[in-house]
Amino acid sequence: MLEPLGAATARAELDVPATLHAPLFRSCIESIDESRRIVVLDLGAAQTRTIELFGGFRCRMEIVDIADSVEALNAEREPAALGSLVESLLPKAGGEPLDLVLCWDLLNYFARPALTAVMAGIAKRTRRGALAHGLIVYLESRMPARPGCYVPLEDYRLVNLNRGARGDRAAPRYSPEDLKRCMPDFSIERGRLLANGMQEFLFRR
Repeated sequence: MLEPLGAATARAELDVPATLHAPLFRSCIESIDESRRIVVLDLGAAQTRTIELFGGFRCRMEIVDIADSVEALNAEREPAALGSLVESLLPKAGGEPLDLVLCWDLLNYFARPALTAVMAGIAKRTRRGALAHGLIVYLESRMPARPGCYVPLEDYRLVNLNRGARGDRAAPRYSPEDLKRCMPDFSIERGRLLANGMQEFLFRR
């Protein structure tokens, strides 16, 4: 039996020392028009909490965990081959257009060509005005070796279930200007510096 979101909050906070207040993520959820159907693309692993949260709306979710493909994407230097790899990972183009894309902290792990290719592929699948949400490492020069595994709590705070993962790597520390160059199909709608030193962004298609 699925444990209610509220019942798991205290347990999650015991297991994970810190939760992340993400006001722009919260604004995404609170701005959903409950009278219309939306399509959400989650680039992280399937999480019961996330599915449960969006299950409260007229929503179809596409879940594509591409964390294990980051190194392959970064290693591919030939643009056509990179584009083909992106197409093989994302949902089929031409279907119901996306309204919201959850990137979590994944954008930090892409080299610039891969970041451009992935977001161009996503742009092809979104409607005009769609939003993408992302967390960018900003103050720290190092970051965990693998992307986080974020789940929302009932008050829209985020918990990273990979918080204790071993190893780290250099953080690209993408600036807003870097992101604009790498993601020409998206504009920065809003940005916030969070307490943990990450920048939270909403990008508009």
